[in-house]
Amino acid sequence: MNQTFKKIWNVIGTVLVAIVLLLAVALVGVRLVGLKTYAVVSGSMEPTYPTGSLLYVKKANAQELKVGDAITFMLDENTVATHRIIEIIPDRADSSVLRFRTKGDANNTPDSTPVHCKNVIGKPVFSVPYLGYFAHFVQNPPGLYFAIGFAVILAALVFLPDLLNGKGSKGRKAAENKGVTP
Repeated sequence: MNQTFKKIWNVIGTVLVAIVLLLAVALVGVRLVGLKTYAVVSGSMEPTYPTGSLLYVKKANAQELKVGDAITFMLDENTVATHRIIEIIPDRADSSVLRFRTKGDANNTPDSTPVHCKNVIGKPVFSVPYLGYFAHFVQNPPGLYFAIGFAVILAALVFLPDLLNGKGSKGRKAAENKGVTP
């Protein structure tokens, strides 16, 4: 019975560690290849990017953007949005400065203020449905505390099979055989 429990525990531990590693790569590791992640928290771009999706965004050159492209941009100091370009407005004084009139796919009207080219973060490359809910949860308290606690518990549980296997008691048994109390 004890061997069966250990085998089951090893499988569960391996699966949990694999899930954590996959989530780490999906949420943070993609930055190594130049992608940023954003959770979709509104329905303005549905059905293209449903609420709760995790959006992967790659930096884009503003001069290469065109009407019809979806862009992710700073709406204000604290808000990131993703909408589609419906018009490109060159600056009258400096043609290298562009502004983009945008509109959410599910919105009836265009956004009230054009997006300055300096506020463009990039273009969405792909999205993963529902993963944005998780990302948004673990990036803010109390989800952040839950994720840290889960990681600590998982790390402790990874070593539990070794303790159950008797590796922790070998030193005690050797000491008992010599008549020494550990």
